[in-house]
Amino acid sequence: PESHPLNFHILEEVGFFGVANLRHLKVDHALVTTLVERWIPKTHTFHFPTGECTITLEDVALQLDLRVDGLAVIGPILYDWEDTCFTYLGVMPVKGESLIGSMIKLKWLRENMLELLEEPSQGELHAHCRASILGLIRGVLMPDKTGNKVHLVYLSLLINLIRTRRYSWGSTCLAMLYREMCKATDVTSRIMGGCASLLQSWA
Repeated sequence: PESHPLNFHILEEVGFFGVANLRHLKVDHALVTTLVERWIPKTHTFHFPTGECTITLEDVALQLDLRVDGLAVIGPILYDWEDTCFTYLGVMPVKGESLIGSMIKLKWLRENMLELLEEPSQGELHAHCRASILGLIRGVLMPDKTGNKVHLVYLSLLINLIRTRRYSWGSTCLAMLYREMCKATDVTSRIMGGCASLLQSWA
């Protein structure tokens, strides 16, 4: 879901405002493909005529303005996800349709989030902000090859938005990008996940 203007200050407080600005960045697929072709999985480095280099945590902090130290991005996987979604997103997904196991369909979430009123309550603002961050996690930071569902374990890390900033989202993003680039070097691979925006801005 798109970030509502009223949520911008919250996104900034929890550390996701820089990521929100990348939502509409057009990815240069030719550039990404060229970089992947120079990626060496054994060393996690790019091999260029001038030598080897790689994307570092410092690059992530500078490019995405995300925390690269702090708490590990892990959480419980056994939850009553329907009740959790209703409590913290304000919507009740349908198990087996919009809620697949512990993942929720982003399209359904985008279409079913209630519109914010002119003077929304703090609870309504926070629910919208959580939905926006879930969209940023799957759409920008850590997209997979389908990109249409997001694991609700991330929602458990957004319950307390003050605590959310303490997680090392930057290192998690970089770790996934490394893994996805390693997978993409396989000649049978056709689509790459991971934060292409980071890869492109770094280049």
